[in-house]
Order: sequence, then structure tokens, then C-alpha cells
Amino acid sequence: MSAFDELMAFQRETQALGQIAGRLGWDQETMMPRGAAPQRGEEMAAIEAVLHARRSDPRVAEWLEKAEAPDKAGAAQLREIRRSYERTFKVPADLAKKIAQVTSEAQGKWAAARADEDVAAFLPVLEEVVALKREEGQALAAGGDVYDAMVEDYEQGMTGAGIAEIFDAMRPGLVELRAKVLEKPAPKGLEGSFDEAAQMKLTRKIAKTFGYDMAHGRVDKAVHPFSSGSGLDVRITTRTSETDPFNCFYSTIHEVGHGAYEQNISRDYLLTPLGSGVSMGVHESQSRIYENQIGRSRAFTGWLFEEMKTAFGDFGISDADEFYAAVNAVHKGYIRTEADELQYNLHIMLRFGLERALMSGDLQVQDLEAAWNDRFEADFGYAVDKPSNGCLQDVHWSVGLFGYFPTYSLGNVYAGCLYQALRRDVPGLDAQLAGGDTSGATDWLKANLQQHGGLRSPRDTIIHAAGAEPGHAPLLAYLEEKFSLIYGL
Repeated sequence: MSAFDELMAFQRETQALGQIAGRLGWDQETMMPRGAAPQRGEEMAAIEAVLHARRSDPRVAEWLEKAEAPDKAGAAQLREIRRSYERTFKVPADLAKKIAQVTSEAQGKWAAARADEDVAAFLPVLEEVVALKREEGQALAAGGDVYDAMVEDYEQGMTGAGIAEIFDAMRPGLVELRAKVLEKPAPKGLEGSFDEAAQMKLTRKIAKTFGYDMAHGRVDKAVHPFSSGSGLDVRITTRTSETDPFNCFYSTIHEVGHGAYEQNISRDYLLTPLGSGVSMGVHESQSRIYENQIGRSRAFTGWLFEEMKTAFGDFGISDADEFYAAVNAVHKGYIRTEADELQYNLHIMLRFGLERALMSGDLQVQDLEAAWNDRFEADFGYAVDKPSNGCLQDVHWSVGLFGYFPTYSLGNVYAGCLYQALRRDVPGLDAQLAGGDTSGATDWLKANLQQHGGLRSPRDTIIHAAGAEPGHAPLLAYLEEKFSLIYGL
């Protein structure tokens, strides 16, 4: 075997072990008994120790030195293996193991504190997580910016300053448009209750409508919807609300966007560094374009309206136009995952500012709740009423995902660029969507972006698919046009 072949065989085993670790995380969120959390923490720490040892194995450096890429994809494989090796080598094995153990335990403590509305019960373990992640960031940054090192885990080539520049450019237009919309009467909402079993039946149909392959996936319930896995085993979760079926359906469409990306990557890249989404920002572009530009379009909501009437009977909405307005209603609220697409990015900007301050040491953990509440009231104009609607609503910080939040808004920016190109390249798209046929959109995304996995950098992935540099202008233009029409601005 050549050095390249030996390296790829070793890497395939490492990727397989990483998938097993991911499956443990999926189980923890969906089926694991609550009392198993301490043992699961040890299990996660043990497998993380094995993964860290493999990722920093001296043989990897030797193979990288000798390996010759057979083609463009092989060169990309070497690029990603080298990047992972260099980053892993900077983090001490004991620290990586400790982070895995503490974040696994912190996840359960966060869930309990959220249920009890008890911030104080969560802060000690969060303080430990923040300290460990700062230590990791310092090791990775090697004297540079700690938060930039965190972002690099999720969006290669992006920095905190670069994100702040994008957000600062977006914010005035979003705030101005929101103010105009909120002056208008709210659209009529849904009435009645919606059976949970009927929601899950329809949500699985919706998942299939968007191309999710149930032979290589499944839909379960979780407190916080997520997707997990890649290649031949890609699982998603959703949640139900008796009074709000949109929560279920659009959580599902969102996670299907993530899941379809992973399912549609070329099988040539299975269990290799190129066999997963290239970055969380690009990943989020898929979930957001599925959920919003496609799933909340006037054309697709016309189909969904008829499906919901069949499933639930009369729910107080008279026609498809009224339903479209209800799906896209802009409303006050606290929860990021339930936010309308106009205000969603403002939720992310709040979290970005706070976590960047936590990593720099400008904000202490014990001051987080007050800082969150102050910032929320300043941004949204009303006070947080309880911790589960405030700083305890998201799981991300408990599991150490600092630098992850801004990729949600980067995904929205990328989705705006992709949708502009999709509308240009797929004539008759609205007629297809109105019939419940998403294949024109999803096939375009598969061909131009999804199948390539991690072949290109995040920026070059968007340029290749959209034919232009990524920027926020298409997203703002789309939002302005859409909500001006809905609200008669």
C-alpha cells in the first residue's frame, strides 16, 4: 500500500469511531435513561481519548509527509487530515478527555436546570465548561484570538471580527424592517388542538417530500431538535406541541435540510474527511433554505395547507393565502428555534456577542443571566420572563459549542445567495412546489453543493454553487420583498 492508501485506511477507522461517538450522543438525547448520565460521561470520555490518540498519532504525520494525492479529491483529503492533525496535536489528550466528560455531564445538568427554571444550579458546571474551552482555545490559538480558534472548528477561514462585520451590516436593515412589520396587524393564527400522532405521521410524510431517505434515516422526538450522523445512517429529531404543529413540521424540514446534505454526499467520500458537510455555516444554509425559502414559500405552503386540512380538519384558516401569512407571521417571542425568519438573526447576534465576551474573559459566567436579560430587552423591547426563555433555552454552551452560534446566521446569508441562484436556474419552481414536488430545488442543491461534501472550503463551496461571492445583500433583499408583500408595506 502507498502512504496515501495507508493513511486513508487509518482515517476510515477513525471516522467510523467518530460516528459511534455521534450515535452515543444521539442516544443520550432521545432514548437514554436519565440516570445513565454519569456512566455515559465516562463512555464519551473513553471514546474521545481513543479518537484523540488516533487523530494525533505520529504515524499520521509520517504518512502526510510521504503521501501523494492521486487526484483533486485526494488532495482535499490530505488538506483536511492535515488540518485536523495539526489542531488535535495542539490540544493535550487529558484536556480533550476532560472536556468530553464534563460536557456530557453538563448536558444533563442543563436539561434539569432548564426544567426547574434554576440558573444557579447550572452555573457551576457551565463555569467549568467555559474554563476548559478557554484552555482549549488558548492551546489552539497559540497566542492568537481564542474565539477565532473556536470559530475555526465550525467555519474554516472565518473570524470573530469577520462575523461582527457581517452582523453589523445586516442589523440596521433587519431592525428597520421588523419595526415596520410589527406596526401592522398580526395575521390570523391556528385554532384548536393538533393530535401528536397525526403530527408525527404528517411530519414523516413531509420529510420524505423533501427527499429524506428513510432507508438510511429515522425521525424521533427530542427536547431540542437536531440531526446526527453521515453517509448511510443519518438521523433527525423533531418535537411536537398540541397547539402549534408548525413547531413540529418546520423543525422537521429544518433537520431534513441537514440530513439530506449528509445523505446526498458522494458515496466515494464515505467515512472520509470529505464525507460530511464542509462547515456548520454551509450545513445551516441547507437547513434554512429547506425550511424558509422553500418550506415557507407561498407555493409550498399551499400544498401544506391542503395536507393539514386532511390531517386535522378545520383549524380556523380559511384559504391558502391566509395560511401563508400564518406560517410566516412575525411575532414577539423569546425562543430562537421558534423565531420567525425576520427576527431569527437578531437572536443569533445576541448569543454571538455574549459568547465572544465569555471566551475573552470580558463576561464572567455568574453575570451571564443578567447580561443576557439586559441585551434581550435592549434588542427586542421586552423583558425575559423566565430562564427557560432566556439563557437556559439552548443546549449549545452546556456541551461546549462556543463559536457555533454565528454559523446559524452565516447559513442564512449563504442560503440567500443559493436561493438567488436556484431561482435563476430552475424555471417553473413555484409550480412544482405547489404540487408538493420539491425535487427541482433539492436536486439542484444536491448537484451543485451537497454531493461535494468537504471537497472545497466553505467560501468556495458557496461560490461554486451560487456563482458569486457570498454576501448578505441577497438575504436582505429576499426578506424585504417577502415581508413587504405579506404585510402590505
